[in-house]
Amino acid sequence: MGRIAVTDGMAPEAVAVMEKAGHEVTLGFIEKADLLSGALKEFDAIIVRSATKLGSGVIDASGGLKVIGRAGVGVDNIDLESAGNSGVMVVNAPNASTQSVVELTIGHLLSSLRHIPRSDRGMRDGKWEKSEMKGTELSGKCLGLIGFGRIAQGVAAVATAMGMEIHTYDPYLPPKVAKAQGAYLHKKVDTLFKTCTHISIHCNLTEETHHLVDKKRMNLMPGKQGGIECGNHIVNCARGGIIDEVALLTALENGTVTSAALDVFEVEPVTTENKLIQHPNFHGTPHIGAATKEAQSRVGLDIAAAVIEALSGKKPQTLVNGKYLD
Repeated sequence: MGRIAVTDGMAPEAVAVMEKAGHEVTLGFIEKADLLSGALKEFDAIIVRSATKLGSGVIDASGGLKVIGRAGVGVDNIDLESAGNSGVMVVNAPNASTQSVVELTIGHLLSSLRHIPRSDRGMRDGKWEKSEMKGTELSGKCLGLIGFGRIAQGVAAVATAMGMEIHTYDPYLPPKVAKAQGAYLHKKVDTLFKTCTHISIHCNLTEETHHLVDKKRMNLMPGKQGGIECGNHIVNCARGGIIDEVALLTALENGTVTSAALDVFEVEPVTTENKLIQHPNFHGTPHIGAATKEAQSRVGLDIAAAVIEALSGKKPQTLVNGKYLD
């Protein structure tokens, strides 16, 4: 059977599934220099999260590799075309972390509007800033979702239950899907920003979406709905690089954006040199969208099943680079 490298951790039950199927599993992070030197030549498959980057150089140096498994949704850390040209299947686990990311997104929205991080920091400093922490409600506001896949639809369901009006921009979405979810589908992303005081990002990072949320679009946000000056709020639990973080900091400083909450960043890990994280109306989390016990178990089992299927010579449903395979 095959040899499988797991570089970014995996739930024990998922490892057990692969071993029970007859595969040899090796756990442990592999440094970039070692990957480029051919550390994967003796492996049939590798399973990664976001920490391990598999660019063309690594793939070219990994002659025996047949399958790359991404334990999660986003595959921007993998060169899909290079893998396909080398005959390597890339599979992911798109369903496992949906609920966890939905809940984190809603948590960030609520935390922003009710000043939970600022209140906590103030109390730790001995302050009782009750009058300064007047917030606004989600109810009655327009939520703009950039991208309308599984996670965005989950966020939409929760937000609808809380009284929000749902808008979305997704150029690849059949209109009937948005209609079925009670969402207004915008043909242009600019009209979404003009309409919505609350924006949440749920698309992949591509050349098309890089810095999609920029100074111009943040300036379009209305800051007021239903006669309430609720401000403008942005949340990103999708991928770093979709927001222009320099422009976001400027917008926070000049009041164009009232609050921002990010789980993902253009450069990770984030250091204190990033001035954005120091702004009082910003709060963040260290890329933990899928970091729940439930999601980690599901994602491990899902990617284990996909890799086992791929190593058996079949094409899993979660194959993401099929168009590049010969």
